[in-house]
Amino acid sequence: MKLHRGTIVVTDAKVLAQVGHPGDQWILRVHAPEIARRARAGSFAHLTCDPTLPMRRPLSIMRTSPKEGWVEFLYKVLGEGTRLLAQRKAGDVLSVMGPIGTPFRLDPIRPRPLLLGGGVGIPPMVFASDALRARIKPLVMMGSEVPFPFKVQPSSIIVPGLPADVIGCMPLLEGWGVPSRLASLQGYPGCFDGYITDAARAWLAALDDAARAEVEILACGPTPMLRAAAALAREFDLPCQMSLEEYMACAVGGCAGCTVEVRTESGPAMKRVCVDGPVFDSRAVVMFDA
Repeated sequence: MKLHRGTIVVTDAKVLAQVGHPGDQWILRVHAPEIARRARAGSFAHLTCDPTLPMRRPLSIMRTSPKEGWVEFLYKVLGEGTRLLAQRKAGDVLSVMGPIGTPFRLDPIRPRPLLLGGGVGIPPMVFASDALRARIKPLVMMGSEVPFPFKVQPSSIIVPGLPADVIGCMPLLEGWGVPSRLASLQGYPGCFDGYITDAARAWLAALDDAARAEVEILACGPTPMLRAAAALAREFDLPCQMSLEEYMACAVGGCAGCTVEVRTESGPAMKRVCVDGPVFDSRAVVMFDA
């Protein structure tokens, strides 16, 4: 193990488990104690997928156990790198670099966080829920157009504002006492029939003014979903932090290949998603302007 720039760990991590789910989705768990200790919700890691492929791939961190020293990722096979990564077995060793990036930071005067995760944007929302659940219980809404990477179960936790038949939840979060709801256009039983932001809008509209003033949105997912989440935040005049998805080469700020235009106090600036983000205030990101 060594440190990159004094903060990012580069380590050989043993694969502990690799479990496949419908939709060519995989949950990967590796032994990386120092990364597990340092990681925060919203940070990610850069993994070597296979010895034959020199370029790493960035993956959001879904869960960690600092005590047991493992780090868990959820990813979907989309190209050659993730195809090779899905072939790695327990006992294999991967080079993992992380944790990288700025995490989510919850505003203490907004004790009612609404977490929105779309597709492979689900992992940071699970991580944030784990970090928050000892103090407050966020509401987590997840959207997917392929089967969810877990067995959907009915929730016993009431969530106002949604149709009575929208009771599908993530079992892990339910076990933590964290309310969750699912959305999809695929007609999955128990899921909200529509976009995740439509489900969120129904919940927000059901709150009274005092309760709505306590809400802050955290979001991660594909760009169209994030654009809709930013619009939702403007509609209800709510703060919104979002973790952006961009192609990355180095992931440590050297290549500047993942820049986005952001408003700053000194004017517009190009910021690197890898190290200046991936979490940004939605109001500052120019591409989310109305």
